[in-house]
Amino acid sequence: MKNSSLTIFWLCFIAYSCDTPQKNFNKVINSKNSPTTYIEDHHSYAQPNIAVIKKMDLDINLDFTQKKIIGKVSYDIRASASAKEIILDSKFLDIEKVEADGRPTTFSLGAFDEQLGQPLTIAIPTGTKKISVFYSTTEKTEALQWLSPQQTADKEQPFLFTQGQAILTRTWIPIQDSPQIRISYHAKVQVPSDLMAVMSAENPQKKNKEGIYNFKMRQAIPPYLIALAAGDIAYKAVSPRTGVYAEPSMLDKAYNEFSDMEKMVVAAEGLYGDYDWDQFDVIVLPPSFPFGGMENPRLTFATPTVIAGDKSLTSLIAHELAHSWSGNLVTNASWNDFWLNEGFTVYFEMRIMEEVYGKERADMLAMISRQDLEEEIKGMHDHPEDTHLKLNLKGRNPDDGMNSIAYDKGYLFLRTLEEKVGREKLDAFLKQYFSTHAFSTIYTEKFLAYLNENLLEKHNITFNAEDWIYGAGIPDNQAIIRSDKFQKVETTLSSFIKNKDIDKKITEAWTTQEWVHFVRNFPQNMSVEHFAVLDRKYDLSHSTNSYIAMVWYEQSILQNYHDNGVDEAIESFLTTVGRRWYVSTLFRAFAKSNRLNEAKDIYKKSRANYHSVTVNTVDQILGV
Repeated sequence: MKNSSLTIFWLCFIAYSCDTPQKNFNKVINSKNSPTTYIEDHHSYAQPNIAVIKKMDLDINLDFTQKKIIGKVSYDIRASASAKEIILDSKFLDIEKVEADGRPTTFSLGAFDEQLGQPLTIAIPTGTKKISVFYSTTEKTEALQWLSPQQTADKEQPFLFTQGQAILTRTWIPIQDSPQIRISYHAKVQVPSDLMAVMSAENPQKKNKEGIYNFKMRQAIPPYLIALAAGDIAYKAVSPRTGVYAEPSMLDKAYNEFSDMEKMVVAAEGLYGDYDWDQFDVIVLPPSFPFGGMENPRLTFATPTVIAGDKSLTSLIAHELAHSWSGNLVTNASWNDFWLNEGFTVYFEMRIMEEVYGKERADMLAMISRQDLEEEIKGMHDHPEDTHLKLNLKGRNPDDGMNSIAYDKGYLFLRTLEEKVGREKLDAFLKQYFSTHAFSTIYTEKFLAYLNENLLEKHNITFNAEDWIYGAGIPDNQAIIRSDKFQKVETTLSSFIKNKDIDKKITEAWTTQEWVHFVRNFPQNMSVEHFAVLDRKYDLSHSTNSYIAMVWYEQSILQNYHDNGVDEAIESFLTTVGRRWYVSTLFRAFAKSNRLNEAKDIYKKSRANYHSVTVNTVDQILGV
């Protein structure tokens, strides 16, 4: 440090890392909202107001033979003067021993909870600055998916990836697993010499002979964003600050599909300020990855199902990029406030897509979002409280709140607010919001106060924000979203239903979104003959576009269409793809169609290919 005054030292300490790049460091120490008091988090045993972790050092070995992570995690901690212990979250971990400032100390594991795991309570003598936990994962560890070579694209080497959101990081690292606790980290990861490891951190771009990789995440992030992948992967740069990782056979496909990444970053910065994570890379994982994407800082994890060959599904990349502001930079303090991550991100995603691909495409995406929301609300008619933006998930799995309400109602709230106040004012507000709260966490009530002070009252605007946030369903003042292209699609569908024929010239320029809208809006009890006509003309039962295939399969199941090998195609899809949205949609369709036995037979074959996140959802759908 050039300035050695006590003030600068303390500011550096609370910023979590003195080696943070100056731009990001200044944002952290200048934030007026850096938390000094943590709120209660029902999904963590940690007591951070008494003792909290601040910086992590991880030293682990990936044992692909035993399918275990073995090693040590150390934390710099900050504890109150009266603190006698620090509590971490742990689930399905074997704890070997614990040290405090390099000396053995006592620890205990509390009663096991099916959702939360166990509190790991560590005794800390007065003045303790560092704790270390020696541990290994077990076969029950939920965040990890160990894949055999046969489960990868190239089928030559094994693969491992983690998925920590919402509260699964505690299943591969003992940690204070609350989104309001932000830490920087260093990591040393050893893998077999023919594999490469990457993390949500500064990453290598080539393999090394030793199989030892060192990582640094300078900026402080919440635990659910600590991510790791290891396999036979390679890297290709799109621009100096963007690029893709993938298995060798997938690398060029990924590069071509995501070649607009730099354009997206430039568009995002033009809207809401600098990209503060230095590098924006994407890794395409094996198809069992349970989400479309996961916004791990510096390295988004993505499903291969978004590679359609025409960039038609790259809104997912825009979405994960948008999380670099909403979610990663400004994070929901608890999972009850998840809409603050996702609603803002969907809004930002749509704005990026409009900037890069035009308003028509953004409008179609927004219409699909609105339709998804309507379906979600219908499915929650017995639990209207779950359609609130601010949730009460005490005693529940936070995964219960990760649905279209947070994403699409959150988006509609901001879209409606934009129409009320004007885009210019809302953009200025959001840019200020991200800057003011950078590298900190926020909860709904704090956001609402900030909204009132800095936008609504400032411009003397009346808006029913409380109705949107704390009320069920969708308020009457919602923005009305329209798409001219979708209206034409609906006209084409009506004509097709009437005439049992369709002119291929009309559809030859259709985008993925137009096809999805067409298929999703089939009338109930559409005849098998209609399905057959479409299948003969377009072979939709064997579509290589995963999104179109998924909605076609859903309709085929619901309406008992069985021709052109569609049943075999559905089974192949479900035993290959592990993306939870796709998989759960099709299994729900089986359940609605009273074809549970057929679904369970397929599930027996596919379950081993799914990540625990997907397994838990499908288990509930099928009652297994």
